[in-house]
Amino acid sequence: MADGKHNSALGAAYAAQRPEEVAAIYDGWADTYDTDMSAAGYRHPTICLALLARHLPRGAEPLLDAGAGTGLIGEWLAITGYPRVEALDISQGMLDKAGAKGVYTALHRLAMGDTLPFADGAYAGIISAGVFTSGHVGIEGLDELIRICRSGGVIVLTVKNTLWHAGFAERIAELEKQGTLARVEETSPYASMPGETHTVPSRGLVLRVS
Repeated sequence: MADGKHNSALGAAYAAQRPEEVAAIYDGWADTYDTDMSAAGYRHPTICLALLARHLPRGAEPLLDAGAGTGLIGEWLAITGYPRVEALDISQGMLDKAGAKGVYTALHRLAMGDTLPFADGAYAGIISAGVFTSGHVGIEGLDELIRICRSGGVIVLTVKNTLWHAGFAERIAELEKQGTLARVEETSPYASMPGETHTVPSRGLVLRVS
């Protein structure tokens, strides 16, 4: 891994102010993303896969990988028994890499945070790893995921502590109180990339939609 390139790309992504900036950064990073993140010990995909498998029956379909990137999770979902998974990402470069792996039934180039062009309750489960973080998607992206997840389905996501303490925790509690969803599991905070210094911890969440 070229440490300088990796650190520069990740830092730029965290500092991005507009969706088109994020897309451009990931477009330029797509060719080396998998090897770079592997070298950094990237944990989000593995943790999200474990959480999904614990709370969504094998064979449930369709699923949405929201913020799929190069398709790291999609490969594993196929192996572990989820037969129909769609990918959503803001970066065409990343989606091209994901599509080349042959594990997704559809690819959607879309930005989270706006209205998504999917029907209410379209998905049995949604997984979103490393998306709710600095410079990417904030709490504004959650309601649409809830809308497009069917009743009884699960949403598995990671949330960086900076977002968690800046309104995300309160929003989850509010939605629980309203009966919109139930928080069925929450991990302890962990470093998403142990190979990086000064990493802000994140947590994994499993939300069951009512």
